Amino acid sequence: RAFDRILPTLRHIEAREGDFEQWARLRIGCRLPVEVTPADWYAALTKTSEVFQTSEVSIAPLGHPIPAWRGERNNPLVRAFLGAIRAAGGRPGFVVKTGTADVNIVAPVWGCPAVVYGPGDSALDHTPEERISLAEYARAVDVLSAVLWRLTTAR
Repeated sequence: RAFDRILPTLRHIEAREGDFEQWARLRIGCRLPVEVTPADWYAALTKTSEVFQTSEVSIAPLGHPIPAWRGERNNPLVRAFLGAIRAAGGRPGFVVKTGTADVNIVAPVWGCPAVVYGPGDSALDHTPEERISLAEYARAVDVLSAVLWRLTTAR
């Protein structure tokens, strides 16, 4: 599965050539699986670059690396969502996404259960075909209302 693999993307490439030298600079983004931390990734890249002993190779982290995160499937929050989705006539399912979301940042810091939920076809997220109907939107509002009710009235 894509979620369990390192997914590199080439973001930028620049190359130059002079009388006595050639060089290239690549900017690469990598989506890492949960088991690989950004620190582990940079350490592995640095070790790999050592095979180029006759060339100058440098690796410089850019931006703020965000570790992958995966939530638990069995906790009060998830159970509230599963019940609310079923009560609204839906068929709940679990999907793992390869993108970065706010939950990747806040869930580990907050240390509490978290889910990502929304209407529409998640396979179409961030594509030109992404859309939802008003009926899907209304059902999602009902689901979220039911989740809040289930969480606040459960004893």
